Amino acid sequence: MTAPRTASDAAGPAADAVASDTAALDAAVAPAPAMRLRGVRLGYGETEVVHGVDLDVPRHATTVIIGANGCGKSTLLRGLTRQLPLRGGSIEVLGQDVGALSAKAYARTVALLPQSPLVPDGMTVEQLVDRGRHPHRSWLGTRTREDDAVIASALTRMDLVDLADRQVSHLSGGQRQRVWLALVLAQQTPVILLDEPTSYLDMSHQVELLELVKGLPDPTAPGEGSAGGEAAAASDSASASDGAAHPTGPHRATTVAVLHELNMAARVADHVVAMAAGRIVAAGTPAEVLVPDVLAKVFDLAADVITDPLLGHPVVLPRTAAEAARG
Repeated sequence: MTAPRTASDAAGPAADAVASDTAALDAAVAPAPAMRLRGVRLGYGETEVVHGVDLDVPRHATTVIIGANGCGKSTLLRGLTRQLPLRGGSIEVLGQDVGALSAKAYARTVALLPQSPLVPDGMTVEQLVDRGRHPHRSWLGTRTREDDAVIASALTRMDLVDLADRQVSHLSGGQRQRVWLALVLAQQTPVILLDEPTSYLDMSHQVELLELVKGLPDPTAPGEGSAGGEAAAASDSASASDGAAHPTGPHRATTVAVLHELNMAARVADHVVAMAAGRIVAAGTPAEVLVPDVLAKVFDLAADVITDPLLGHPVVLPRTAAEAARG
């Protein structure tokens, strides 16, 4: 006897065709990742620290890498900046193999804000920001009108115009971090990497800095280049003071940051990558990654996770073993 056919059975070929077309459309609409890692292995001397990592970094979004000390997150970031040579695998940025790019071409594509960067004695704010223009200059290194416009735009975006002639060493920690972000802006790269940018900052300056990070523009987007840059900067500055939304879609830079503070990561990230023992344990939205099971695996941490009543992102509430047992 022939088994009875359901409506879905009868529609099988047509349904499969529709599903295939939908998947193809989704793939066409979704932007290619800003960075694609396949089988990446990194280490120091004879010690391998990052083991066969596969990762897609979404474009025009903020990705935050989290993990316990020694898990390999900063090592992975150093691999993305080419400070560490690959022991295996491949890294692509905007569709190009990083090994095929010259140093200058890579510096025009990817900018790095390292942890605790050093400032030469006596250097002013504007002089430091000017260094971000070096990848765009000829071998003569002459400053151009375009450089002037880009530097002015970066100072305006970071609210540093009144501090342009001050020595960086005389500024507060929060102000110094804004100067370094202005340098990154002046470098005009579509991809920005930040290694623990909130280290040594108090809570208010952490929030301020991460809001600036989330609003960093993609200079390759329409209207974000040197032409019209100052007007865009003034508009962004006004929007920030009014509490308006950050740039969206292709107007946002791709940012990848290593952060220790989980609730700050939840606040700023569109995409979270959790690492443990040199491998990726979980990747997804903050709500998908910052969950008790993942936190236990990555940090050996008992925690409750609630939702921020105003902003809607996860809030991690750490618990001791005794507190968790009572719960």
